[in-house]
Amino acid sequence: MPQNASKMLSELIEGYSGDDVEISIVTADSRKVKPGALFAAIPGTVSDGRDYIENAIAKGASAIVSTKGLAEMPVAYVSVDEPRLTYAQIASRFYSRQPETLVAMTGTNGKSSTVEFLRQIWAYAGLRGACFGTLGVQSPEGYRPLTHTTPDAMALHQTLSELATQNVTHAAMEASSHGLAQYRLDAVTISAAGFSNLTQDHFDYHPTMEEYFKAKARLFTELTPTDAPVVINVNDEYGQRLAKMCKARGQNVLRVGWTGEDIRIDEVMPRRASQMLDLIVRGTRYKVELPLAGEFQTLNAISALGLALVTGVAQDTAVAALGHLYGVAGRMERAGEHPNGAPVFVDFAHTEDGLDKLLRSVRPHTMGKIVIVFGCGGDRDPDKRAKMGRTAARLADEVIVTDDNPRTEAPELIRKAVMAGCPEATEIGDRASAISEGLSRLGPQDCLVIAGKGHEQGQIIGDQVIPFSDVKVAKRAIAALKKMGAAHA
Repeated sequence: MPQNASKMLSELIEGYSGDDVEISIVTADSRKVKPGALFAAIPGTVSDGRDYIENAIAKGASAIVSTKGLAEMPVAYVSVDEPRLTYAQIASRFYSRQPETLVAMTGTNGKSSTVEFLRQIWAYAGLRGACFGTLGVQSPEGYRPLTHTTPDAMALHQTLSELATQNVTHAAMEASSHGLAQYRLDAVTISAAGFSNLTQDHFDYHPTMEEYFKAKARLFTELTPTDAPVVINVNDEYGQRLAKMCKARGQNVLRVGWTGEDIRIDEVMPRRASQMLDLIVRGTRYKVELPLAGEFQTLNAISALGLALVTGVAQDTAVAALGHLYGVAGRMERAGEHPNGAPVFVDFAHTEDGLDKLLRSVRPHTMGKIVIVFGCGGDRDPDKRAKMGRTAARLADEVIVTDDNPRTEAPELIRKAVMAGCPEATEIGDRASAISEGLSRLGPQDCLVIAGKGHEQGQIIGDQVIPFSDVKVAKRAIAALKKMGAAHA
C-alpha cells in the first residue's frame, strides 16, 4: 500500500495553534510508532493507550493526541474530549481521498454478502467497484485481507485512499456496531447506507438490544447526510423502526424485503442449487433465477439490488445482474459432497438468528436429514449459547456440538452451555473429528452444515491462532472417504 506524504500537525487538527511539527505516521498502536509519528493514546475496553505514551515518546513520537488533564510532555500534546473521534478526523486528513460513491452497510447478518453482491452488480453494469469488510478488500486490482470488519480509522482511510488511487469510483463497506460506536466512520463521506436486520449479538460489548440498535442507527441518524438515500430491509421491527426514523429525517428510504414497498419478494421457488425469484421492483414484476441457495441469500441480493439502484445502476441492468451473482467465501459455501452425493455447506452463522436463517434456508433444498456441526466462541456473549443449541435442535435432524474459537475460556464449559439447549446432541470437542463424524452420518438425500467459522482460517485457542479451515478440513475428510471407497471397490 502506498505511503502517504508527511503533513504538518496544523493540517491534521482543525484549529491547532501550538508548536507545529511534521507528521509522517499516524497510529493508535504504540508498537507501530516511529520517529515523526503522531500517537493517538485512546482509552480502550481491553487496554488503555495512555499507558503507552512514555513508550511512544521514547520511540520518537512527535505528537500525542489524548484525553484532557494529562501531565506536560516533551512533545506536542493535543488534548481533546473524544480522542477516538479526533483520531478519525486526523485519519481523514492524512489520507484525504476516497471513491466518489461510498456505500456503508450495517446489520447483524448479511453485511459481507450484501457488499460483495453490490460490487458484482456494479461490475456487471460496467462500473469500477470494490468492497471491503470481514472478508477483506476486493477490488479490480485483486484481494487483500483486513483484520477487522470495520477497520481502525487510519486503516479505513488508507484503504479508501488506495481504492481512489486505483480509480475505483464505487465502493461498499461493512459498518460494524463496534466501528460505529467507536467513531471509526465519523469522517467518511457516505453516499448511501443500507440495513439488513438486527438480532442478538455482541452482548459482550453492547449491554442491551436497545444500545446495540442505537449503535447501528448512528450510521443513519448521524453519519449519513439527509440527502443521501438509504436501503432498509423492513422484515423485522428494527428495520421498520429505522425506516420511520430515516423518513422523519427527510431521507429517501427504499424499503426492501418480504413486505418491502419498493422491492418486494413475492415468491421464492427453491431448486437444488438455485432459486427462482418473483420480485416486484418499484411496481415492475421480474422473474429471475438466483444462482445461490438459501432464503437469506435472496434477502442479501435484494438489499444489494436496492443499493445498486440508488447509486445509479439502471433497474433492468441491476435485476439482470442477480442472475449472475456468485457466493462469497464461508457464506453457505458448498465445500464439496459426500461420495454418495450429499452436499456439504460451510457458513459463518454464529448467532441464534444466523443459525435459524441458515437451517431454514437449507431445508427446502434437502430431501433427507440435515446434520449440523457447530460451536460457540469463547470470551463472547455467553447468553446465546443455549439459544443456539435450541435452534439447532429444533431445525436440524442431528446435532454435533464442537469447539469454535474457545479463546481463553475452557472449551468443555462452552460446549456444556450449548448442550443445555440441545441435550440430545453429540459432543465432540475436536472440530476436525466432529466434521468427519458429521460426514459419516450422511445418506444420499442428506446435507451436512458446518456453521460458525465460515471463511476463517484459524482456530483461536488461548492466545494462539491454530491454522484451521472448515472448507479445507471438509475437503480432506471427503477425499479420505473417497479413497476408502475406492479401496473397498
